Amino acid sequence: MLAYSTYSEAGGVGKTTTAANLAVAHARAGLDTLLIPLDQQEGNLSRLFGVDADRSDDVDTLAHHMIRRAKGDFADLIVEAEHGVDIIPEHNVYGDLGDWLQREKEQAEAIGEAFSTNAALLRVLKENDVRDQYDVIICDPPATEGPHLHNAINATRSLVIPVEPSAKGAAAVDGLEQLVEGLQSTLDISVGVLAAVPTRYEDTNDQKAIIEDIDYATPEIIRKRASLMEGCWRQQCSAYTYVREHRDRQRDYELDTLAKYDRLARFLEEQAGVEAPDPPEPGTLEAVA
Repeated sequence: MLAYSTYSEAGGVGKTTTAANLAVAHARAGLDTLLIPLDQQEGNLSRLFGVDADRSDDVDTLAHHMIRRAKGDFADLIVEAEHGVDIIPEHNVYGDLGDWLQREKEQAEAIGEAFSTNAALLRVLKENDVRDQYDVIICDPPATEGPHLHNAINATRSLVIPVEPSAKGAAAVDGLEQLVEGLQSTLDISVGVLAAVPTRYEDTNDQKAIIEDIDYATPEIIRKRASLMEGCWRQQCSAYTYVREHRDRQRDYELDTLAKYDRLARFLEEQAGVEAPDPPEPGTLEAVA
């Protein structure tokens, strides 16, 4: 199975839209795909897919399961987004997750039990046999380092890193190796980078030079598509659904962007030895039941 976290130290590089469109690219090729977003902010995956309506105080959340205070069955946390993508919606309580995990650790230690604040998500996935039920698991943690990020990476052990080819992005690229080494040391695990994904590309010489300096695989480069990506947030859907249902006509350059997500998904699947049973021709659109 394929598991990875989308992550970038720099904000505004399309991390969440990359996770969303890759999830759809995997799912529309016939792979059972689960999205686990861990960001409590409003501009998150749950918002993008329109599944964040229930944020009441008494609702069960993934955070409750991570601190062993579940209010219901794990399976009931999962809802279906478009193209059959499964997702565990985010909740406002994720803002308290760090404190919750620390208190649970202290309570466990007080009675002689072990509790890892950085392996709580991994434990939940193992206890519920999630890896046996899905072909692809994608975590989308916040950009800031902390328990949300650490749990996501501990659960997936692999990264897909969106990178904006700019001076700011170049600085982030320069720090990638150090970042990965630091995460490996903090979590005491091996972390691999499956791909870096240059985004908002405008074909300048400076951008080309920055991309050439990236030490990780860059199988696809996503051009700047502000109208397309803003439309996805406005209509709360992936780029695939936006182009198919909310455009008055199909634009070749947007179909090319969809093709890039399809090819990138196949590349990532290949790294994990996962074969999609029914991959579409890259960039083609199909009706969704």
